[in-house]
Amino acid sequence: MFDDHLLMLARLTLDEAQQRRLKIATAESCTGGLIAALLTEIPGSSATVERGFIVYSNRAKEEMLGVPGDLIADAGAVSEPVARAMAEGALSQSRANLAVAVTGVAGPGGGTPLKPVGTVHFAVARENRPVFHQVMRHGDVGRSEVRRLTLVTALEMLRRTMT
Repeated sequence: MFDDHLLMLARLTLDEAQQRRLKIATAESCTGGLIAALLTEIPGSSATVERGFIVYSNRAKEEMLGVPGDLIADAGAVSEPVARAMAEGALSQSRANLAVAVTGVAGPGGGTPLKPVGTVHFAVARENRPVFHQVMRHGDVGRSEVRRLTLVTALEMLRRTMT
C-alpha cells in the first residue's frame, strides 16, 4: 500500500516516539486518515499511536476537535490558525502527548489564488510546548502526489518535535 520510503519514515517516527514514551494522535483533513494508516501499517504501532481524527468537513473540525467555527469562517479551513487549533484539539481530545494536524487543498479543484492546489498547512502540538507550524506549497502536482508529500512532511515534523 505504501512505498518503502514512507514505511521507513513511519518506522523511524514510531521508534523515536516509543523511545521517548510519546503517544501520537493525528488530525487529518486533506489526507483523510492516511497518516494514521501509514503509522499503523508498522507492526507494534499500537504501542505509540493513540488515535486519529479524520476531520474532512468543517463541522467535523468543530465537533471532534473544538476548532471554533468563527476561526474557520475568518481564516478558512486551509490556514495556519486552523491547523494549530486542530493539533491542539487532537491533544485535548485524546490521551496523546504529541499530535500532528494537516489541512490543505489536494486538488484537482478547490484552489484559489491565495490558496492554490497543493497548499497544505501542518501543525504539531506537544504537551507544554508551543505549537509548531509549517506551510508547504507543492503546486498542482496531482492529488495523490500532494497527499504523498504531505505524509512525508507530517512524519518529518513529528520527528523534529520529539527532540
